[in-house]
Amino acid sequence: METQELRGALALLLLCTFTSASQDLQVIDLLTVGESRQMVAVVEKIRTALLTAGDIYLLSTFRLPPKQGGVLFGLYSRQDNTRWLEASVVGKINKVASALHSILGEQTKALVTQLTLFNQILVELRDDIRDQVKEMSLIRNTIMECQVCGFHEQRSHCSPNPCFRGVDCMEVYEYPGYRCGPCPPGLQGNGTHCTDINECAHADPCFPGSSCVNTMPGFHCEACPRGYKGTRVSGVGIDYARASKQVCNDIDECNDGNNGGCDPNSICTNTVGSFKCGPCRLGFLGNQSQGCFPARTCHSPTHSPCHVHAHCLFERNGAVSCSCNVGWAGNGNVCGPDTDIDGYPDQALPCMDNNKHCKQDNCLLTPNSGQEDADNDGVGDQCDDDADGDGIKNVEDNCRLFPNKDQQNSDTDSFGDACDNCPNVPNNDQKDTDGNGEGDACDNDVDGDGIPNGLDNCPKVPNPLQTDRDEDGVGDACDSCPEMSNPTQTDADSDLVGDVCDTNEDSDGDGHQDTKDNCPQLPNSSQLDSDNDGLGDECDGDDDNDGVPDYMPPGPDNCRLVPNPNQKDSDGNGVGDVCEDDFDNDAVVDPLDVCPESAEVTLTDFRAYQTVVLDPEGDAQIDPNWVVLNQGMEIVQTMNSDPGLAVGYTAFNGVDFEGTFHVNTVTDDDYAGFLFSYQDSGRFYVVMWKQTEQTYWQATPFRAVAQPGLQLKAVTSVSGPGEHLRNALWHTGHTPDQVRLLWTDPRNVGWRDKTSYRWQLLHRPQVGYIRVKLYEGSQLVADSGVIIDTSMRGGRLGVFCFSQENIIWSNLQYRCNDTVPEDFEPFRRQLLQERV
Repeated sequence: METQELRGALALLLLCTFTSASQDLQVIDLLTVGESRQMVAVVEKIRTALLTAGDIYLLSTFRLPPKQGGVLFGLYSRQDNTRWLEASVVGKINKVASALHSILGEQTKALVTQLTLFNQILVELRDDIRDQVKEMSLIRNTIMECQVCGFHEQRSHCSPNPCFRGVDCMEVYEYPGYRCGPCPPGLQGNGTHCTDINECAHADPCFPGSSCVNTMPGFHCEACPRGYKGTRVSGVGIDYARASKQVCNDIDECNDGNNGGCDPNSICTNTVGSFKCGPCRLGFLGNQSQGCFPARTCHSPTHSPCHVHAHCLFERNGAVSCSCNVGWAGNGNVCGPDTDIDGYPDQALPCMDNNKHCKQDNCLLTPNSGQEDADNDGVGDQCDDDADGDGIKNVEDNCRLFPNKDQQNSDTDSFGDACDNCPNVPNNDQKDTDGNGEGDACDNDVDGDGIPNGLDNCPKVPNPLQTDRDEDGVGDACDSCPEMSNPTQTDADSDLVGDVCDTNEDSDGDGHQDTKDNCPQLPNSSQLDSDNDGLGDECDGDDDNDGVPDYMPPGPDNCRLVPNPNQKDSDGNGVGDVCEDDFDNDAVVDPLDVCPESAEVTLTDFRAYQTVVLDPEGDAQIDPNWVVLNQGMEIVQTMNSDPGLAVGYTAFNGVDFEGTFHVNTVTDDDYAGFLFSYQDSGRFYVVMWKQTEQTYWQATPFRAVAQPGLQLKAVTSVSGPGEHLRNALWHTGHTPDQVRLLWTDPRNVGWRDKTSYRWQLLHRPQVGYIRVKLYEGSQLVADSGVIIDTSMRGGRLGVFCFSQENIIWSNLQYRCNDTVPEDFEPFRRQLLQERV
């Protein structure tokens, strides 16, 4: 407490304390306080009294300077000099004091004046003190409340955490004193308030059909839909959902080892996300509800699914199909008479599968397996007198298949401009190597390889690279000796090997000389090499080079021609999955593949052939003229010619070869037939047939007499094409060093004009098995029986003519087959005994 003299002294401080029962008056004489330690006790006493005081009176004498005031009494804090209570007077009192002094006596007036003034001051002081007390009480209560709430210490803005659960809080100076971090993954907001992000709606992470479940936070995909397999996906955040989409792959139910739950002998078809159970497999009868049971009908004709005039065919996969017998046509389940044996019935058949071979034949009496009909009049070209419908008969028409009433012909060949592929250049052969519609005779690029004929080292064989290793001017693609110079390309024996490099040394007799044979000690005329390792399949222990031996342990390989080291076989039928329906993997299913164990041969096709003239020096007749129809499955020879061959380029080991033979004229009576195991122009088998007995008109070099009967001959000519071979072929019987007669039809009956015959050949060169059957209509008229001969162990197929025109070889079919027929068994034992 501090005091200040204002020309006087503060004498008394009166504190009136009110209680409920009485009023107490406390008087404090400040003039008696002389020491500071006494002042402390007085201040504490005043402070305590102030808490309950109702009135405070201050008695003092003082003297003020004119018009100035001063502090009479004050209570202050010792620490920071804060003012607690202060009483002061202003200079206006001087006027009152002066007025009173003039009226009253000096002393009396002075006392009265002082008392009056003092009383006024006390009233004002009382009011001020009351206000101060109220303010101090409010301050005291506020302090007490703060102490109770704990705010007496410095408060942290991040405790408790005002942010969203799991979000960090950082104190800052800016309002409101804290900052929240980012919302947790999968949530969005300002950190204080966070809401879930719906990844399912924004990113669509789940596979179609699989439910997406949004969670707090994150998402998850339910299992893949039925029919699919894959992993479940779950995570947090849109970025993750977009980058981690659920992948579900189709399940191949049909490959589950249980045929998808379908009947084991029915067709199961896999679809995307599902599968379908279909009808019974070929060779089985029934349905899904009753089951599919083997049609054991091929061994029980009374219950056969095939037509009465059909027979069963057993496929590689064990399935059974039906095929109409010779002289009948249809789909096998339904068959009708086929007079010309070209594969089409005389009348349309009610086949359920709409098989083309159930349609009516447009030439009932003339074979035309392609059913060509240039003028679309319903009559096939082979039997239509005016095939192009231009009003000009075929025999007079210079364009039989193209309407051209004007018959204009700008060049000197026999083809009118309307059908001449070189209308201004004579070309009776109408050959068009590259098939561009422009004949070779007038085509600047015959093979269509982009290199003009004059610059092309293989003008008839496409070879844009023009490789020529022996630099003889003949490209490797057409060089008969690609590693030895032979610019003239002479090939006297027509074996496709030039004379310069032809050794004629063939140890295994398969038609390939040892230096070019990929199995020189084992007959393999086809030269098949599935893995292209230079070693033929016939002598290769692992044909597909997949590490699994073909036949020896740890084999046998269940896909011998297609690499499959894992040997997966889902249905356990002994055939690997990768070759189940296509054993050679050539994209042609086995039932339609003529050589299911050779990717190089798929369909019968003689469009590419080699013409071999057997009497090149003779001038009595012209060379044959071959016309190929029906995509290589029909050949027509139009000229009365020297002996000649049309030989396909595909070589076979064992083979089944059949076709329809028909002479479509009444003006001649000479030879026609077919050949097999062709190796060169002096080595092949030929089946030939003459209509009547006749002595050849040229007796040099010897007299040759032909008998009217079907003949099987082995041609092993030491001279090759020429007059000796010509007469030997005409002659019925043996001709030393030229031809051996293996069999002749004992009926000694010749062919009949405009009559169709069907031949069937079975040849197994590995054992020398040969058998020939001949049908007239549906009737078997000739059968050679089993003939054993190993002169030629495989080769190429073709057709043969000698002085006979207008021959049709129709509905040609070949099929690779190394299976030795059962009727060979007696001969096998005989051969074994002879070797012993």
